[in-house]
Amino acid sequence: MNQYSSLNALFASTSPLFWLFLGWSLLWKGLALWKSARRGKNWWFIVLLVINTLGLLEILYLFVFSRYGRKTIPKDKQIMEVKDKGAE
Repeated sequence: MNQYSSLNALFASTSPLFWLFLGWSLLWKGLALWKSARRGKNWWFIVLLVINTLGLLEILYLFVFSRYGRKTIPKDKQIMEVKDKGAE
């Protein structure tokens, strides 16, 4: 029995539910890791990378925890900042 036949047997014996959970988890983990890296949240990146919760922690990070600490600048202030930088 060569390695390819044992690999085929492994894929054939796994449930479609396993592949569904794998895809679900990879999707949410990828999104959460990308967002935590873009925001410079190193601890969140490490936690999300190491802990596997079938996407639950990742969804919480994306929709709950990543919203804390976000500063929204009103559009009129953004325009003034651009004008001030151009005047220098």
